Amino acid sequence: MEKEIIIASNNKGKIREIEDILKGYKVVSMKELGIDIEIEEDGETFEENALIKARTIAKMTGKLCIADDSGLCMEAFDGFPGIKTARFLGENATQAERNNYIVEKVQGLPREKRKCKFVCTIAVVIPEREEKTFTGELEGYITTEIRVEGGFGMDPIFELEDGKTLSEIGTEAKDKISHRYKALVQLREYLKSIM
Repeated sequence: MEKEIIIASNNKGKIREIEDILKGYKVVSMKELGIDIEIEEDGETFEENALIKARTIAKMTGKLCIADDSGLCMEAFDGFPGIKTARFLGENATQAERNNYIVEKVQGLPREKRKCKFVCTIAVVIPEREEKTFTGELEGYITTEIRVEGGFGMDPIFELEDGKTLSEIGTEAKDKISHRYKALVQLREYLKSIM
């Protein structure tokens, strides 16, 4: 099996992060394969959604495919927005609007009540062979203001134990601790054993 991994995504930030961690593997996006479909993520968990995406593209290509589903879970709000992180304000909302909404939601709450975690589950599907999932988590707190615009996704509002946001520590440092990194390291070990 050649060291090519198809990823059920066209998200540039996500693909860059995956390429950085899975060095030595050729990561191929859906766009590069000319696949332009919307996959309906109707699972109840990160694991189910990741598997839905990976299965769909693995079936279309007949090749090993990975997909991730990730999101933010806020402790004080029963894990909201969870699997709906990218869509809880509707399909057309911007990332800035989502970040502002979350920051507004925690106004007036002490730091301890602003606990949250990022969760990332990566599914790997090898057609006719096997399916596996790997999950990584990163714990932190929601900020009461948006700090350092830019960064990826909710990085400007996700504060680590030391008080810095993921945007403030920068991409390189984030890549060594992120929820996606933790899931990808498990995936990397698995791939080494089969490829």
